[in-house]
Amino acid sequence: MNSTFATEVTLRGLGVCCAVGNMVLHAVLVPDHLEEKFYIGVLFVVGGVVMLIVAAALVALARPMIAWLTGALVSLGMIVGFLLSRTVGLPGGYYEPGWEAPYGPLSLIVEGLFVLTFLAWLGRPATGAVPRPPHRADRMRTAYGQRVPKR
Repeated sequence: MNSTFATEVTLRGLGVCCAVGNMVLHAVLVPDHLEEKFYIGVLFVVGGVVMLIVAAALVALARPMIAWLTGALVSLGMIVGFLLSRTVGLPGGYYEPGWEAPYGPLSLIVEGLFVLTFLAWLGRPATGAVPRPPHRADRMRTAYGQRVPKR
């Protein structure tokens, strides 16, 4: 196993854990929010289902860019929604005065960590990338006729 493969597996695994954690945290909150403000409960259900699909896609897809982008956008949307609901409020007069410990802070952690993991995944070396040898003109001849890289 090379380090590029290990990095890919680690980042995808962390992304899956964050996506599943996000889904579980919001699933716990759905019943209360369906009663309090129906559309918030529906948004929690939709967000949770999307993050579950993202987790499955991160495991199954060979090229998971769409899964990462979807998960990052949903996570950022949830972070923005959380912050707006505690500052200016959301449509329909929905305003939360507190952090809903432990669910609020834990949600922010898994959502933020998903976005950071996505950014790390974007910055990783491409899987399967093989460094190219120096160009032929960048080599010099040795006494035995072999070409070696110039230093």
